[in-house]
Formats: sequence, structure tokens, C-alpha cells
Amino acid sequence: MDYNNQSLEMGLTTTQAPFIERARENGDLYIVQPYDLYSLENHEAWRRLFARMQERWIQFANEHFLEGIASLSLDPNQVPRLSDVNRFLEPLTHFKAKPVSGYVPAFKFFDCLRNREFPTTITIRRSDQLDYLPEPDIFHDIAGHVPMHTDPAFADALVRFGDCAHTAADIVGSISDEAQQVRQLTSIITAMARFFWFTVEFGLMNSKDGLKVYGSGLLSSFGEIAHSIESPKVQRFPIQLEWVINQSFEIDHFQPLLFYVDSFDHLFELVDELEKWMKAGKLDNVAPGEPGVNAGDLRSFLHR
Repeated sequence: MDYNNQSLEMGLTTTQAPFIERARENGDLYIVQPYDLYSLENHEAWRRLFARMQERWIQFANEHFLEGIASLSLDPNQVPRLSDVNRFLEPLTHFKAKPVSGYVPAFKFFDCLRNREFPTTITIRRSDQLDYLPEPDIFHDIAGHVPMHTDPAFADALVRFGDCAHTAADIVGSISDEAQQVRQLTSIITAMARFFWFTVEFGLMNSKDGLKVYGSGLLSSFGEIAHSIESPKVQRFPIQLEWVINQSFEIDHFQPLLFYVDSFDHLFELVDELEKWMKAGKLDNVAPGEPGVNAGDLRSFLHR
């Protein structure tokens, strides 16, 4: 198969990018962004995604996001170069976007956060499929996640989350019985994934103007960002750690249950508390249910 010719024809469209297929076949997780492979269709998808979100961000996003996306100077008309993004981002919080070929095992993902690196997808959805994508793309990662990384308090909370992964690996590493190791680690990873989902991905925040969005899954969704704030079908509660770690979720529809924090200092305190609960064994038997923990995630902790 001629990957180079196919890449030029197909661009870097999610699930249809020969460049990504080749990287995965070679076992290359961390890659470079082959910017010249983006097609006109790819840039049009970015343009349309960015254009339709701007009014919604102004209406529903928290002030830290609005400051962040302005400071990144993203071009609304074309897919961003990660080197340009990092040029604006690194001086603010020492974070940087790190291009990856796809799924990052859980420990490696959190370890990247600990090192102030955010694993970033480089492909982009098709311009005729803007509303839902079952996996991340560069719009979700760069326009949803990265503006939050410009805020020092939020960035510190992410680093603290990475610390928790190392704590988890140390805890299970001290267990000699393999079956107990896997059972306990599965519960801990589930708890961490749920916490991440209901905060970093789908979190709300109190403000003087009412609830605002800071979760990237909402910030990159044209339909759900409004739904999360305005719909009477959504239950919104002040975050409680015991609720979050025992609450399952599904990814293929708008979220019916959301939690809000008071500030990013509050979020940092919650991550700190999560680690204390982990050390005390309070994450060892969380309620069963989604998300599932796969073998790759388990191995990433056991063989870090």
C-alpha cells in the first residue's frame, strides 16, 4: 500500500488517515504532526467547527476558557500547528500539546499530565459529520482542552492528577497476589476515569453569572454545551467525591448528570482528596459499571 499517496489524497481525517494507520502498525504512539498532509476538507472542517462554536463559548464557557482561547491566537480558518499552539501555551503554564497516534494507555496519559504534556490527537472529523464523534479529534483536544491549560490553577490540578496515577502504581505494586492486584487496580482506574470524566471532560463551574462550562467534552460540542446549562433534563449538583467515583456514565448521548465546582482551587483540593482516599483504600471497591478498564490500561500501571 502506498501510504504517502493515500495520505495526500485523504488528508488526516479521523478513522481514514493512512499516516495514522502506519504509525500504529509501527508501534509509534508519540509522533510528529505531519502538517502538510491536512487536506482542504480538513481545514474546512476546522473552520466550520470553530465558527459555529464562537457564540456558544461567549454565552456558556467560563471566563478562564475565554481568556485561554484568546491567548492561544488560534486561526479560525485552518487546523492549528501544534508548534504554534505550544509557542503561546508553554510560557503561561509550561504545558505543551504532545501529538499522538491514538489511544494512550491510562498510566502513560496521566504521566504525561504530570510532566505538563497533553496527549493530542492530530486527526479531525469530516466536515459533514461535525456533531458527534466517538473518539477525540484535534478540535476536541485543541479547542476544548488546551485553552484550559493556559490557566495556572487548572494546569496544577492536572499535574496533581498525574501524581495520583503514580500513587496508584505504587499501591498496587506492593501487592503480591496477582488477582487482588488486578481487582484493586481496576477499581482505582475506574474511580480515576469517572473523576476525570465529571470534571475535566464534563465539568461545570459556579460563577457570578451562574453555572458556566469548563469541561472539554462540553466546550467542543455545539449541541451539548447549551444543553448542559439550559436543559431541564440535566441534573446538576455540587460535586461530591463519593458520588463521582461511584457514578457510571455512557459516552454516546448527552449527559443527564453533571457536577459543578466553585473554582479551580476547589478542583485541585478534590484531586488532593482523591489521592488521600486512594491511600486509605476508599477507591478499592467502587460501584461497578462504566467505564470499562481494558488490559492495556492495566498493563500500563503494572509495568510502568
